[in-house]
Amino acid sequence: MTRTEKIEAFLRELNTEIDVLSMVDVDNIESYDDVYYQIEENGGFDEEIIYFATAMEYLAKNDPSLQESCSLAAEMGYATENLNSEILASLLYSQEIRSEFEELRDEIEDFLSEVEDDEEEEEDDE
Repeated sequence: MTRTEKIEAFLRELNTEIDVLSMVDVDNIESYDDVYYQIEENGGFDEEIIYFATAMEYLAKNDPSLQESCSLAAEMGYATENLNSEILASLLYSQEIRSEFEELRDEIEDFLSEVEDDEEEEEDDE
């Protein structure tokens, strides 16, 4: 199995809401940061929650005081008059997806390290 095939198989099996393979160029992955950056650049962490009722339900469950979502909006430069429940819920949900992906850091780094070690062993055998 080639390096690319190993990485593709691993990414396909990751437990994440993101379709990682559609977001990354496997041939340009050397580290977790490469994976994260490519997903970020391709909008993989940007999820929208649409419809007022859905947004309000999500916010009521995950940020009833709106402190976290308003803080995210401020960090991203949103003006108060441009905010609504859908934007706040989408920002919070997108942040949750980023955080969940960040929890995979060690697993991804360990795998990429194993692939690198395998490549070095194969080179030594030649």
